[in-house]
Amino acid sequence: MATVELPAPVRRTDRPEPIDVGSMITALRDRVDGEIRFDPGSRATYATDASNFRQLPIGVVVPRTPEAAVAAVAVAREFGAPVLSRGGGTSLAGQCTNTAVVIDWSKYCNRIESVDQEARTCLVQPGIVLDELNRQLADTGLRFGPEPATHPNCTIGGMIGNNSCGATAQRTGKVVDNIKRLEVLTYDGSRFWCGETSDEEYAEIERRGDTRAMIYRQLRRLRDEYADEIRERYPDIPRRVSGYNLDSLLPEHDFDVARLLVGSESTLVTVLRAELELVPVQSERSLIVLGYPDIYRAADAVPAILPHEPVALEGVDHKLITDQQLKGLNPQAIKELPEGTAFLMVQFGGDSTEEVDRQGKQLLEALHETEHEPDVAFYDDPDREAELWAVRESGLGATAHVPHRPDTFEGWEDSAVAPDRLGDYLRGLNRLYQEFGYASETGPSLYGHFGQGCVHTRIGFDLYTADGVATYRRFMERAADLVVGFGGSLSGEHGDGQSRGELLGRMFGDRLVDAFGRLKAIFDPLDRMNPGKITAPYRLDENLRLGADWAPWDPQDLYFKYPHDGGSFAEAANRCVGVGKCRQHGNSGGQVMCPSYQVTGEEEHSTRGRARLLFEMVNGHGDSPVDNGWRSDEVHDALDLCLACKGCKTDCPANVDMASYKVEFMAHYYRGRPWKRPRSDFAIGWMPAIGQLVSRFKIAPLVNRLSHTPGLHRLAIRLGGLADREIPIFAEQTLQQWVAGRTPGGDGHRGTVLLWPDTFTNNFHPEVGKAAVRLLEDAGWRVTMPEQPVCCGLTWISTGQLGVARRVLSRTVRQLAPHVRAGGLVLGLEPSCTAVFRSDAPELFPTDRDVRRLRDQTVTLAELLTEHSPAISRRRSTARPSPRSTATSTR
Repeated sequence: MATVELPAPVRRTDRPEPIDVGSMITALRDRVDGEIRFDPGSRATYATDASNFRQLPIGVVVPRTPEAAVAAVAVAREFGAPVLSRGGGTSLAGQCTNTAVVIDWSKYCNRIESVDQEARTCLVQPGIVLDELNRQLADTGLRFGPEPATHPNCTIGGMIGNNSCGATAQRTGKVVDNIKRLEVLTYDGSRFWCGETSDEEYAEIERRGDTRAMIYRQLRRLRDEYADEIRERYPDIPRRVSGYNLDSLLPEHDFDVARLLVGSESTLVTVLRAELELVPVQSERSLIVLGYPDIYRAADAVPAILPHEPVALEGVDHKLITDQQLKGLNPQAIKELPEGTAFLMVQFGGDSTEEVDRQGKQLLEALHETEHEPDVAFYDDPDREAELWAVRESGLGATAHVPHRPDTFEGWEDSAVAPDRLGDYLRGLNRLYQEFGYASETGPSLYGHFGQGCVHTRIGFDLYTADGVATYRRFMERAADLVVGFGGSLSGEHGDGQSRGELLGRMFGDRLVDAFGRLKAIFDPLDRMNPGKITAPYRLDENLRLGADWAPWDPQDLYFKYPHDGGSFAEAANRCVGVGKCRQHGNSGGQVMCPSYQVTGEEEHSTRGRARLLFEMVNGHGDSPVDNGWRSDEVHDALDLCLACKGCKTDCPANVDMASYKVEFMAHYYRGRPWKRPRSDFAIGWMPAIGQLVSRFKIAPLVNRLSHTPGLHRLAIRLGGLADREIPIFAEQTLQQWVAGRTPGGDGHRGTVLLWPDTFTNNFHPEVGKAAVRLLEDAGWRVTMPEQPVCCGLTWISTGQLGVARRVLSRTVRQLAPHVRAGGLVLGLEPSCTAVFRSDAPELFPTDRDVRRLRDQTVTLAELLTEHSPAISRRRSTARPSPRSTATSTR
């Protein structure tokens, strides 16, 4: 058979052909079973991922089936439109943002189609989330092995695209090591399953003479042409993720086309389905935390630990711990760390407690009286292990937007070397930080998958000025040379995308980069699959989400003062780093974020999606599709379903406070046009005033009769714009009236506490307040309460009536001032009111000293009893600890 010629490498063009977008939208709606979204809000929501980059998509398609995605690619091909597949959107190198038709697989294409327990495989659609996959597999005793830190929200398709790993890769390997077969679609419409290919299978494919046959012939020619360079230039390390997996085509790897395509970042094919190889679940785990004097000596100890075959081996330094302490993350777990300023977290797994404990003890015996002997904490309590593991998994979010620190960014966040060279590489990397002025006592932190030589970090790049961006470029080039000098990989987990695509020549040499371009031409000769990523790449300093030309609209007439963002709404809108924790499907560990996303499955109804819309609203690059400022209907529609529950302020590792952003926006959106407000805003917002009127005029019985008369009830509901529910019954005697008319009980030996009469307890459920008063008096407290009507302004805040809220809250603070100035505590029974005093009030009045006192002296009932009532606290502390919990420190 004649020799097959290889195509010339793909070259990117900066002047793509124009696309008839209107006609393409019509065709998509006619032929695709899915949601077709080319509106400004959707384009803005998908304009970036978790990286430094931003590119506005042409539009978004949300297919209901893999077959619908095939139809979408066919329409895009007819109109010459680029295509990008997207999963959880947490990519850190820019591979999930492009001027393309974005196919979002996560909403509908998320099924397990079959499971073969005997073969230990399963067939899945690409949109299924990793934790959900493993939850559904739980009864089989099997799971998919690789587990990135984003496991609650990353999709299998995205993991395939990035060749993801995570801490568990110590045991199970990267995604490429766990793929059996892939069903793929090329841009020209060819669709086939691929995997390992024996000579007999190759011959059968070749005899068909179709497009797949041509692809396979060219792949074999590519392999033969570049085999020597592949064997010579590909680092033999556990975490080589950079570049295409050309090594999977070598004879020793059975010409595995599926594994070739893993990590190709949607630049070669669209993955429609995947057959995954599964591993047995290990029923028992133990965790040992080893403390060392610094991160370099911790890394030096890694080779001595690896022969003991841990299932995970992670490293963290004291700077990451400090960042978490400043952000209030994982406080209990941090207290349990052993002595040291750097830590290795060594996890063993097995089928019995005895087995994993024996492995841990053997490790400690081997390290004893060696240069690698650590300070030790040993845990076999699952709850404590989970808390400690959260210290490591919180790394990316914990190092972003740390109070009183410069912003940090990805870019050089997952380089990798051989584990036995890790210590020296970290020393070299720190010298580079110092040379470029990035090093300080507080950062950059160093952490990651030390057992496989992979290092995570976020660096204080200045991505706001021309000089800063130029310095960022020079650092990236020098860092690439550094890791290559250690025989390592630019990326050990997150892929190349745009961050590192331009630097691949430094790692692989010009000839292999030429091979990458030819591989791209084999699958995608027109360069329509996620163009500009990995091969023929955009520069690492273009398409920046920020950059020297970022000049956002920064409104000054704000209600909240955003003290944590320099008083800037634009900076607040830029707070989200794209981790996507708000897209998790469950509420394990007490997490509540984000309820509206969990119901709708819509990116724009996640905290991240809303933050992206607000970022686009301030229009820092002048090309945003969301260009109507406070009057933006796209932003309004996304925020309308936000419950303002405040869950994101604590659950989000970047502390995005979407509840505050929502009410700020709504206040301006309706400003000067109150007729546009929903009637329910007035009915709910003015509920405290209504309650005060009912109480003052003692008309509760009359109001209750009228509001519960069927015809009048329906009329009131309709006039108020409310859902058809029962109207609350006003108490005939409010809590304030009851307190004012009684004689205090107890001796008050602990002091005086002011019980806050929130609207709902005071007017509707005073029995709750009465019980609290009696409890507090029994506990030794004298209970006082404001005599005049007061309100924290919660209902006006939550409905975006911030002008009224400020006036109400200001009046309340003046009434409480004498009590808090005397050092008195304010007890809130209603958590939302407590949150106003602790959070909203200080952001509305950040310089008011009485507001600060109120913030610091507001307590919950549990806090009052456990932290301010010593005898009760001592009785509570005598509770027996968990029988399985052991934490010992040894030297």
